[in-house]
Amino acid sequence: MISIKHLSKTFHNPDGSVLTVLKDVNCDIDKGEVISIIGPSGTGKSTLLRAINMLEPPTSGEIWVDGENIMARGYKLDKLRRKMGMVFQSFNLFEHMTVLQNITYAPIELLGKTEPEANSEAMELLQKVGLAQKADVYPDSLSGGQKQRVAIARALAMHPEVILFDEPTSALDPTMVGEVLSVIRQLAKEGMTMLIVTHEMRFARDVSTRIFFMNEGIIYEDGTPEQIFEHPVRSATKAFVNRIQKLVYEIEDDSFDYLQIHTGLNQFCIKYNLSGLAETAYEIIKEMLFVHLKDIRPLTVRITHAELSGETALDFMVEGLKESPLPENQAVHSLRSRAKDIVEEPTARGFRVKIILR
Repeated sequence: MISIKHLSKTFHNPDGSVLTVLKDVNCDIDKGEVISIIGPSGTGKSTLLRAINMLEPPTSGEIWVDGENIMARGYKLDKLRRKMGMVFQSFNLFEHMTVLQNITYAPIELLGKTEPEANSEAMELLQKVGLAQKADVYPDSLSGGQKQRVAIARALAMHPEVILFDEPTSALDPTMVGEVLSVIRQLAKEGMTMLIVTHEMRFARDVSTRIFFMNEGIIYEDGTPEQIFEHPVRSATKAFVNRIQKLVYEIEDDSFDYLQIHTGLNQFCIKYNLSGLAETAYEIIKEMLFVHLKDIRPLTVRITHAELSGETALDFMVEGLKESPLPENQAVHSLRSRAKDIVEEPTARGFRVKIILR
């Protein structure tokens, strides 16, 4: 369906410097594939999407869509726009139009549909994304997740052959991410061809038929979700997919700033879409520091989140200790009932209690 050959994109900055974002991108995309594009920031993921639909015309190379080179002189981009929808991270809805008008505008203007016909299809699409009751409201009254679902419905209204998603959840409050991802999952089940730039690793693994790992302006590794996430070939891919986010506090004595820990924990949970765990983590840290480990100082407290597995844990580490500092009493049994698991194990420098959150 789409064939990309030796694609490059170079930006010339006002100071005369040159920035090459895409170096030599090559790939073929078949109809019905769902491809998630992952990788570090600044490696050309969003630029690749914008190049594919010519919002950011490439510097060199070729892009073939349904057998036609869309970079060829004389190719009419309106034809491409009808085949290819795009959903942006910032929604890009028309604020002066109702939700219904946002969806019907392009089909009426570009596809020549009558208003009743466009309205009927738009209502079906709003039903599909769970927002039929919002047809007559304006975008400023919607939540971020609702705006993004309207943007998806608007893209679908043009009956595209492929939809490009540019980090569709990055601008959303963590509590709204799930509602957008569920719509994309449904489109995948229906066979829609999609390219998705995302930082949601578990979602990418679950929904994709292929993964592009981009690094240094190229598709560094291309494979199935199983290959990329479980058996990556290249070391850069392995380091990226196995990354674990962490927040560490050193507790030297009883004068430590617990409010700082509380604030840092909340910020960590918001950043990694873990808001539902924040209160439980807070209570467990408080109980461990002031009850079970109140006589043990110094110690290290670490909050970790593995992006791929989704495991979030609290580590309490004590140097020089050879056995678990947790007493076996009723209070600890209560702690165990609130955790998914508690692992007590020696380390090279002491002992660690790892509490895996539910």
